[in-house]
Amino acid sequence: MKSHLTNDIRYFDYNATHPPYPEILESCLEEYLQNYYNPSGITRYSLQNQGKIEQTRKFLAKITGGQEKQFVFSSTGTEANHLLIQSLRVKYPNLSSVIVSPFEHSSMYSALEMFGFHPELIKPNRGGTVNLNHLESLLKIEPRPVVCLYAGNETGVIQPAEEIQKLTKLYGQMFYSDLMQAFCKIEVPFSLFDGYSFSGHKIGAGMGACVTYLPESNPHFRLFGGGNQENEHRAGTENTFAISCLQKVTEVQLEGLITKIERLKNFQSQLESELESFGCEIIAKNEKRLPNTSFFLLPIQTVDFFLLGLEEKGIIVSTGSSCKSRAREASKSLLQMGYSEEEALRAIRISTGSFTTLEDLEILISEIKELIQKFQ
Repeated sequence: MKSHLTNDIRYFDYNATHPPYPEILESCLEEYLQNYYNPSGITRYSLQNQGKIEQTRKFLAKITGGQEKQFVFSSTGTEANHLLIQSLRVKYPNLSSVIVSPFEHSSMYSALEMFGFHPELIKPNRGGTVNLNHLESLLKIEPRPVVCLYAGNETGVIQPAEEIQKLTKLYGQMFYSDLMQAFCKIEVPFSLFDGYSFSGHKIGAGMGACVTYLPESNPHFRLFGGGNQENEHRAGTENTFAISCLQKVTEVQLEGLITKIERLKNFQSQLESELESFGCEIIAKNEKRLPNTSFFLLPIQTVDFFLLGLEEKGIIVSTGSSCKSRAREASKSLLQMGYSEEEALRAIRISTGSFTTLEDLEILISEIKELIQKFQ
């Protein structure tokens, strides 16, 4: 499938959002225009739309091994993470703190604060993984649920989920994970997690549909009232169009996953070899990482001019997590990993995806080289 991107744009910010699959979205839009009825209605047309939603729920259960009724659809990743943490509060009404990785998306920390949890942070290793010895010491002192994303938004580092799950199981605790960056980018061990979240727009399904998987033992709860949709967990009319897109794009992504991983790994290797030759430092180079993500420090201080130079050439990259990119704050992930603020402010993230071509990559490398030489 082709992207909607024009030849004027070379897009390298897939971790912020994946460009949509135009054929899939157009197909789903055509279906929506034919049947735009509210899925909560009583007509057969409404029931058809509710059936599409349940079909997607059944599909997700099949590919993850989860239970259908525990999948809750919402509108954004932030909302999905809040639902995840609210389920934790309902299960543990008197719990005061949760063990959390220092690499979470800001929405996760916000959700923890909103529902009255103090996040006790796991110490990180220099390479961007959580320190398992410190995690075990925290569990020994006070057994509590653990929240740890599977793949880093900025670094792309994949956390040792199997080892984390063994520790949480040893101490009889739950393990929750934000899978936003991992879903459909790598093979995800869903069975390791008691609860998780992922997003449609991160895989090319457009914005409007995200997923929270809740532990089966959770009682009914709702983030806000006004309806009994989503097994009474999330009031509001479901976005049938976005949910249908989520399923169809997931099918396409998973069908070609192994081939895509190998292609993007090759791109990553080629890119990082060139970056190092330009004097850049690759963050977490020796860690297990997403095949599409390269996070590195520029050998120059003029980062804003560097970014403007790329944008003038139609090249889109990022300085890190998209929700913070306009603020130009030092990467919190890098600060946690022991980098200085000066170093963290020189960080650039390049993330590739389904529509990235070799030509795109070669043009990117050429322009980066030219700009570094210009500003040195």
